Amino acid sequence: MIKFALWPIAVMTVLNRVFIKAVNGFITDDYRPVYNASLAFLNGQPVYTANFDSVDPHYLYPPGGTLLIAPIALIDPEKSRWCFILLNAVAILLAWYLLLRLFRYTLNSVAAPALLLAMFMSETVINTLVFTNVNGCILLAELAFLHLILRRRDLWAGAVLGLSITVKPTLAPLILIPLVRGQWKVLITAAGVPVALTAIAWPLIEDADQFMTRTLPYLFETRDYFNSSIVGNAAYYGLPDWLALALRLVMGVLVAISLWLLYRYYREDELFFVTTASGVLLTASFVLLSLGQMYYSMMLFPFLMSVVLRNSVLRNWPAWLAVFGFMSYDKWLSDRWQDLGRNLEYLRITFGWSLLLIVVFCVLGDRYLAARREGRLASGLDQDWMRDAPDPRNDAPAVESAAVPAADTGTLSPAALTEEPEPELARATPHHGG
Repeated sequence: MIKFALWPIAVMTVLNRVFIKAVNGFITDDYRPVYNASLAFLNGQPVYTANFDSVDPHYLYPPGGTLLIAPIALIDPEKSRWCFILLNAVAILLAWYLLLRLFRYTLNSVAAPALLLAMFMSETVINTLVFTNVNGCILLAELAFLHLILRRRDLWAGAVLGLSITVKPTLAPLILIPLVRGQWKVLITAAGVPVALTAIAWPLIEDADQFMTRTLPYLFETRDYFNSSIVGNAAYYGLPDWLALALRLVMGVLVAISLWLLYRYYREDELFFVTTASGVLLTASFVLLSLGQMYYSMMLFPFLMSVVLRNSVLRNWPAWLAVFGFMSYDKWLSDRWQDLGRNLEYLRITFGWSLLLIVVFCVLGDRYLAARREGRLASGLDQDWMRDAPDPRNDAPAVESAAVPAADTGTLSPAALTEEPEPELARATPHHGG
């Protein structure tokens, strides 16, 4: 019955986001500079001509990315934008399906409409479509990469990651995951694809050298607008450099400890390790590097979905308070309390990312201390109920039969009403704290 309610709501939400909100657009237009640069490339004109003194969106894709994305300028700007919106919407839908399959859920499960609705209600999906940028395709690349490394398809995984890095380096930190798992072949194609595409594109771009001399240095600068990283907010609020550096160092230490605990005690638990480590790496890159924008949070969907695992680090309310900070489409700007509202709106993303990293550190640290205190470090950090309880993703198929009355009730048993075995979150033993 929950599925009956969620499916129409989810589908209508998707249609609204794609065909109404996205087509309407917004004052922020990430697509126009990309289209203009692609048109200039096709006509043999300079590409890297952005005025970095303005706050308008700039064209920042490297030469290889310019080569890949140039076909969007083969048609007029309006129809091209519509096609790009549709491309990203389809990519997000494919990523949604791959995310379900990553955790072994089916389209018939209640997780399918719930996840679809949650994704298209989030700020990151809405603004990716409304601003018309490439993040939907990057999310699809991330899910394909995670599937491939879990299946040990190393060269293909590297190729997918390499294609995404060629356009936008958002997923670059994920290269560490296959490397610590001993999947060194991933590096061959992850590095080879961008290098090959850049070598092809370089002589075709009129001012390719400008990417190295103008655009690349700008990418490493810290800007004080549309930037939710620690240094971005520090620049906006005028914090001293030493304080910003101290905050980054403290957060960096927490991230390093979390990653060490994941590697030391969880790398054999492949799905948990890959999804959790990827979430920590990406969140850390958003908050610690020079640029972090709210809609980058789309790349955290695999990590957030890991809540269905019994040993997830996200089974606590502070984690989802953090998620609200960087996923909610709500605006906190207030006409009555202007200063407070502005600060809440500008800082909630940074606080959300930071709190998420703190939660991961605290949960893993608590598990480590408890295991050491109880003398069970050799067997891992998880408590017995986490290890011994049946995995909801691996439920044995139910016996095929007609509807059978449940004993002593005269009603149909729940199993008889299920079309196929589905993961059930309710089977997990309630657990509080770390």
